[in-house]
Amino acid sequence: MSSPTISPSPTRLRLTALVAAPVLALSVACGGDDSGGARSSDDIASVPQAPSASQSTPDTRDAQDTRAPDSRTAGKSAFYDAQLAYVQCMRAKGGYPDFPDPKLSGYLDWKKVNAIGSQPGRNEGIKGGRNGACVPELRKTMTAEPKRDQQKDYESMLAHAKCMRDNGVSRFTNPTMSGGNAQPGGDPNPGSPVIDVESPAYEQAREACKGKLLEGLDGMQ
Repeated sequence: MSSPTISPSPTRLRLTALVAAPVLALSVACGGDDSGGARSSDDIASVPQAPSASQSTPDTRDAQDTRAPDSRTAGKSAFYDAQLAYVQCMRAKGGYPDFPDPKLSGYLDWKKVNAIGSQPGRNEGIKGGRNGACVPELRKTMTAEPKRDQQKDYESMLAHAKCMRDNGVSRFTNPTMSGGNAQPGGDPNPGSPVIDVESPAYEQAREACKGKLLEGLDGMQ
């Protein structure tokens, strides 16, 4: 994982930490208790017929631009476009020609991204590209991400953390609120992980609890 720093939203906070260290993980957390919060890492929901990054054409872009969307739609469109540019960079310059398309929501499918990053020798650069080739594009996706309801994000992550513990991942910590922003829970010691996110038990718990997370949060904890 390699590269710089970023900004406020939870997704941005998480990616900032990841992009700032060398070998992150789009793959996109020592003994805490159930009430403790610690920043974590790891994996978004499906949307029908997302245009392939490789299939995007000027004509398609022009057709989209001729619409007169409201500000909310325009924000989502800008986020999708930024994410699409990031995906194209990851394929062309980042060293991941099989990097998955973004969803129409603009969020990445972290399950697919993490599956690629879990392959031998393919973890380094899975966020930001090898040698940070796509960090500028990644920064733009963070800037373009629509504003989120932090309280709802916190409640969603809290329900997910409880579910993970109920399903056998006993050391999975709760999220916290800091400065009005929801901070993800997960591994109590991200710097030296104590939760094996590749174990069958963890995978089963994550599958059982994925419905607890709102769109865009499954890449956070």
